[in-house]
Amino acid sequence: MSLDNTPEQSQLGRASAYADQYEPSLLFPIARAMQREAMGIKEGALPFFGADLWTAFELSWLNPRGKPQLAIAHFTVPCETPNIIESKSFKLYLNSFNSSVFVDQDAVRERLRADLSEAVWRGSDRKGSVGVKLVSPAAFETERVHELDGLDLDRLDIECTRYQPAPELLASDTTQPPVTETLTSRLLKSNCLVTGQPDWGSVEIRYSGPQIDQAGLLAYIVSFRNHNEFHEPCAERIFTDIWHRCLPNKLAVYARYTRRGGLDINPFRTSWPQALPENVRTARQ
Repeated sequence: MSLDNTPEQSQLGRASAYADQYEPSLLFPIARAMQREAMGIKEGALPFFGADLWTAFELSWLNPRGKPQLAIAHFTVPCETPNIIESKSFKLYLNSFNSSVFVDQDAVRERLRADLSEAVWRGSDRKGSVGVKLVSPAAFETERVHELDGLDLDRLDIECTRYQPAPELLASDTTQPPVTETLTSRLLKSNCLVTGQPDWGSVEIRYSGPQIDQAGLLAYIVSFRNHNEFHEPCAERIFTDIWHRCLPNKLAVYARYTRRGGLDINPFRTSWPQALPENVRTARQ
């Protein structure tokens, strides 16, 4: 069973009253299936593993004495969940903690885990858990800034003329020995599916197999510039296009988008089981 929620029914692009008392019903899950089906990805037969790594920089609540508390929150949403959480509804939900009393940070974490897990698995017979980690102010100095690893594609002086996804720009050389390399770009940009607001990001592509033409790959990344799609399917589209066009033996795509409303979203998709990347922000985030 799938949800009937559509992006157009969400709070995106609408004036919203900010609830300051805990309200889990603000969370608005949207089924992943529709956008995946358009890419030829079938439910129950995902061609990748991975997760969406969220960071919330605006989380606060009251302790039993009424004193405000705050934390940075890291969330891990498995990519096999049937739903994503629409980001504005996530922001409204987090803001509903502002004037709500919780016994301690552990109580906040468990409430977040329960509500988010229910929302992303809603409408499914399967169940699972969202990972939640809260970083207290005493540990803020341990939060690192680190750029994505790999060879910088942006060094290439290329002509760019395509601003909608153009997978035909992708190519690899199957006549040469296979390679293993990591390529990065800060020129990923797409637009919100509903509001059209710009979403700025960086992307890291790790692969083994026929060497990918770097100029074509960079032009392909740039081609998302006027494309309207949420962060998660953008990363899945990049993964799927490279997988089919360049025929790597292994592939991992990691996109880190700049924050909006105190939230950033960082999808990671990989063709083989591996540890998730550490949720470390880049300079622009």
